[in-house]
Amino acid sequence: MKPMLYGGALLAAALLNVNCQSDMKTIKTLPYPVARMDSTVDDYFGTRVADPYRWMEDDHAPETAAWVKAENEVTENYLAQIPYREQVRERLTQLWNYPKYGIPRQVGDYLFFFENDGLQNQSVLYRQKGVDGAKEVFLDPNMLSDNGTLALVDVSFSKDDRYMAYAAAVAGSDWVEIRVMETATGKTLADRIQWVKFSGAAWSGDGFYYSAYDRPDEKTRLSAQNQFQKVYYHRLGTLQSEDRLIYEDPDHPLRYFTPEVSRDDRHLFITASEGTDGTEVLYRATQDPNSRFRVLYPGFADNYYLVECQNGEAIFRTNHQAPNYALVVADLNGTTPETRTLVAEDSTRLLDGATMAGGSLMLSYLDKAHSVVEQYDRTGQPIRQVTLPGLGTVSGFSSEAGDPVTYYAYEGFTAPAAIYRYDTRDGASSLFKESSLPFDPDEYTSEQVTFNSKDGTPVTMFLVHRKDMKRNGKNPVYLYGYGGFNISRTPSFSAQNILLMEQGGIYALVNLRGGGEYGEQWHRAGMLEKKQNVFDDFIAATEYLIAEGYTSAEKLGIAGGSNGGLLVGACMTQRPDLFAVALPAVGVMDMLRFHRFTVGWGWVVEYGCSENEADFPYLYAYSPLHNIHAGVCYPATLVTTADHDDRVVPAHSFKFTATLQAAQGCDHPVLIRIDTDAGHGAGKPTTKKIDEVTDLLSFFFWNTGTRVR
Repeated sequence: MKPMLYGGALLAAALLNVNCQSDMKTIKTLPYPVARMDSTVDDYFGTRVADPYRWMEDDHAPETAAWVKAENEVTENYLAQIPYREQVRERLTQLWNYPKYGIPRQVGDYLFFFENDGLQNQSVLYRQKGVDGAKEVFLDPNMLSDNGTLALVDVSFSKDDRYMAYAAAVAGSDWVEIRVMETATGKTLADRIQWVKFSGAAWSGDGFYYSAYDRPDEKTRLSAQNQFQKVYYHRLGTLQSEDRLIYEDPDHPLRYFTPEVSRDDRHLFITASEGTDGTEVLYRATQDPNSRFRVLYPGFADNYYLVECQNGEAIFRTNHQAPNYALVVADLNGTTPETRTLVAEDSTRLLDGATMAGGSLMLSYLDKAHSVVEQYDRTGQPIRQVTLPGLGTVSGFSSEAGDPVTYYAYEGFTAPAAIYRYDTRDGASSLFKESSLPFDPDEYTSEQVTFNSKDGTPVTMFLVHRKDMKRNGKNPVYLYGYGGFNISRTPSFSAQNILLMEQGGIYALVNLRGGGEYGEQWHRAGMLEKKQNVFDDFIAATEYLIAEGYTSAEKLGIAGGSNGGLLVGACMTQRPDLFAVALPAVGVMDMLRFHRFTVGWGWVVEYGCSENEADFPYLYAYSPLHNIHAGVCYPATLVTTADHDDRVVPAHSFKFTATLQAAQGCDHPVLIRIDTDAGHGAGKPTTKKIDEVTDLLSFFFWNTGTRVR
């Protein structure tokens, strides 16, 4: 640019900015579809609650289908008017196009691993002989469907390495089908196991155990409550109808049962749960299939996770009398099992995971929401701390008993998962595979801040941004949270966050109560009647970001999915003044009826249930659907859901959107994006992910007045 034009350029830029702000007012939202309101009313212990959109719970009804079609037309019309939508899509596609690697597993002479060349809809399962062998495709799920919507959600190998079972989900549903392949030839066998949910194959002898439900009614298979899960044994080469029933509990229809087999194939364990928290562990000898199961750990006050069982010694990770978790070992060889502590609880760090590799215990801790890994011997004595590439998130560290080499993945906010090879003998790590990146990670930095919530509780939050970011109150902030089910949110890579930061934005990830980052006490401080603490933490995070000059209410968007969608829905209805944009994804919005659909009953241990008189008041007090008030100005809102979501059924989002559209007290848009051939999120093909993120970021940028360059 010539110096003499500098002043003119400033004037042009100023005019362009004025025009941009003016143009923002020119996007016109089409009239929202008229959603019929009926007279449905429920009585909860003397409180009458209207539910005028109850008819939307029937996802097969023509009226529901017509409303969905009309809403998608309104949403697409709005998004199509955002001038830089295709620019966002193009850059997002570029950022997404990097190789993605999974953690290898040694199976016989081969390493098996998943890999995606960048934009493939589903990652491909490869194998190669040894570390330096040439890779070859073993199973490509992209070839199993026309639109990339078939996803592999579980892969397991038989104990003799001859067979591989994979569980495949279609269109994002939680229902999976188990198929079997020969590892030597890649041939797919005739075995076919259907109506499986939340289970893979637990190999034993010449077959495997799995959990399944009775065949559902086709019309309601994506919405009806799932009951009476059972454990079966399938012998290879036989029909599913011949499978042997191993375990059922007709007195408790709303329980999950997960089978696991010891490494030496001597013991079968069944972990029972009444929901997402608390387990009971049963066991018996595999050599005596007609014997009764014995209770090893009664339920359901604590959690027990099987780490390893060999020679009758079963190692579990548990929070029994250890809120930050400990390792215990149960001796099953005597007439009465005896349990002793193997690795005691660490009072300052969460024991987030434990695996076996090369005869060693690999313990993964969370220290202020980032990974620390330590190696112990089988007697519980420490060997060394693993040197990691940085402060990020680590997964992996599992191998066969005699193999001293294992693999792990490390990722951070600006570093996609890199795969490392670890030798348990000397603690040496070496890089195995690393992605080439379409951006410069040195331009960005992350920090962890601490703020006080409403009740004074310290809460931590990660902030990721350009190194030249200025705290002038003008940065667009994308605040993400979850806060529930003992789930930890730790550093992870996302292409969409790079695009956000390229536009001067800040990605904020807050570690809310209800999550698992700081142990079971942290979890319990945000569940049941204490759930409001989670929303208070999120609101306090927003107030901190504004007070410290990172952003302003006009530049701030909140986002979350599933339980995080509930978080967004609750916070935007409690403090609509704090946010410019709300992006609730596949959210639990109706806290009075969630337990009536598919596996929603499993969340009662986390949320409570409206059918219990003690629980109803607090559920009703924060339920997003029931706290929308006519005439209030709510943030610009883009709700997202999908037609095959059988985890959080789309009726939650339908009813919430219809209610919000009718109540909105200003001209901020209220839109819903309803994807087809997609579910709760897992297994969504790359093309659909890019389409969805394009729309979310375009909507966020536009409604925070962010210039996309």
